[in-house]
Amino acid sequence: MAKITFSGRQFLRAAQRFEEGLLDKISDIVYETARLIQSQAKALAPFDDGSLKDSIEMKMLGKYNAIVTVGAHYAIYVEYGTGIYAENGNGRRTPWTYYSLKLGRYVTTEGMKAQPFWVPAVDAGQEYFNTEMRRLGL
Repeated sequence: MAKITFSGRQFLRAAQRFEEGLLDKISDIVYETARLIQSQAKALAPFDDGSLKDSIEMKMLGKYNAIVTVGAHYAIYVEYGTGIYAENGNGRRTPWTYYSLKLGRYVTTEGMKAQPFWVPAVDAGQEYFNTEMRRLGL
């Protein structure tokens, strides 16, 4: 059986190089995960005038933190639906009328079906992150 010894300094340097490489890989995984969530959300978001897709942004907060945001105020209604179509029965049960600037007339509706784009994107990001971290042995 071979005996391998490291002096304290050699071992420390080797451990530091390993740790730095590992931390760089983790930083890359965080960045790639955030980009994946952003791109998936944009790909899945319904397109009307493009403002929902344009409002999906990603920002790195240091090496190990990233934030993906959806800035459109109506995004939650797109994600979960409205009126009688709202998920979990949380919508209004009666029809309502509003003026549509796009159509230039009044419109009566019972709601809008959910068009999930955010939750599926986050789920894909979580799966990717977990897979990559497992590959690193973490």
